[in-house]
Amino acid sequence: MARDESRVTGWWLFAGILLMVAGILNIIWGIGAIGDAKFFIADQKFIISSLHTWGWVTLLIGVIQLFAAFSLYSGGGFGRWIGIFAASLSAISALLSIPAYPFWSLCIFALAIIILYELAKSPERGTPV
Repeated sequence: MARDESRVTGWWLFAGILLMVAGILNIIWGIGAIGDAKFFIADQKFIISSLHTWGWVTLLIGVIQLFAAFSLYSGGGFGRWIGIFAASLSAISALLSIPAYPFWSLCIFALAIIILYELAKSPERGTPV
């Protein structure tokens, strides 16, 4: 993809930072869930599958979010679409894990919505597309 540094605005940088923060948080949560960390409450009910499955899903989403953040920093338009996709997956995943961890899930959901808003804005006008 062509590198277009004129696309990198303050809002894209902000969205990239939020994507990186969300990606790191999701990676930490995923590794903790896969490794049976002590900060997870035993026998929590998940809507789909178990804690280990959610750990792998969340870890994968976090890696995709980090990839999108670095692509946004380099000015690639591809990172915008990958970021929208990753933030959407993160929002869905967070909502599906509300029964087990409501506060964490709502925080990650809010972060994903802010990322979606920032990436959906038109770079020329600063308004949502």
